[in-house]
Amino acid sequence: MNNRTRTVMTTLLLSTLFLFGAISYASGEEYPAMKGVKSVKAVYDIRIGNPKSAALHLKLIRQTLKDKAITAASNKPAFVVVYSGPAVKLISKNREGFAPEDQKILDEIATTVSEMSKDGIRQEMCLTAAKIFGVDPASALPEMKQVGNGWISLIGYQEHGYALIPAY
Repeated sequence: MNNRTRTVMTTLLLSTLFLFGAISYASGEEYPAMKGVKSVKAVYDIRIGNPKSAALHLKLIRQTLKDKAITAASNKPAFVVVYSGPAVKLISKNREGFAPEDQKILDEIATTVSEMSKDGIRQEMCLTAAKIFGVDPASALPEMKQVGNGWISLIGYQEHGYALIPAY
């Protein structure tokens, strides 16, 4: 087995163990911070440009929405994901510049984005970042609400009581 294959297999194994470990740990854990919480509103600031890392984070966001600690605290939790920085390249249908091994991961991201939308997670694409990173807004995944400046959205959501969760 060559080093590249070993690295890929190790990354996949660790990602899988992390995801399942985080899910099982979170599901059986009590959160003192959640006592008395009557509503849950979170805005995720996603700036990750690495497809593998972004895919893992997006799956974890979706799982967090469904965690019993969240659903017990709020009948209708509100989650928003704002994509800015290099993350805008990952939510485009244009895949130029990505390595062949990243194509499957980009498919996973597109599937997760679609599932998140069906779960009621609002998703926004920063058009300022799209311009900076050369992403045509017309190539954005259909689930994306396009906003001029993602930072302004983050400010607004925080003013409306959303907890800011950065993912860089």
